[in-house]
Amino acid sequence: MKKPKDIDEYISSFPSKTQRALKQVRVTVRKAAPQAEEVISYGIPAFKMNGIVVYFAAHAKHIGMYPKPSGPESLKKELSTYKGGKGTIQFPLDKPLPLGLIMRFVKFRARQDVQKAKTKNKVRSAQSSTR
Repeated sequence: MKKPKDIDEYISSFPSKTQRALKQVRVTVRKAAPQAEEVISYGIPAFKMNGIVVYFAAHAKHIGMYPKPSGPESLKKELSTYKGGKGTIQFPLDKPLPLGLIMRFVKFRARQDVQKAKTKNKVRSAQSSTR
């Protein structure tokens, strides 16, 4: 598959059942992080603020979410019921998507992103004031 120009093009390249799931994820992420910008990164949909908040992608049997760099400890128990690995969560296409869990997860990632940007800005300010 060639790199899609936007998330609409990415979603339209999949069968209708998968499209519905991708659209649900997209709407949920948009609600959880309304200030995030939609982008295509590494050929898959992503939402970006200061950095990437979350990537998501369709696969044959699941929707993968990639919470670069790590997921929330507070949601670890709920997330543990889904397959995944370091930095990934897999939601099976044959089951309803846990939209509430995705919402909480993305809100956590958005807060992490904002905090990381604040910390970076403080370090930059401190460095420039010592020059």
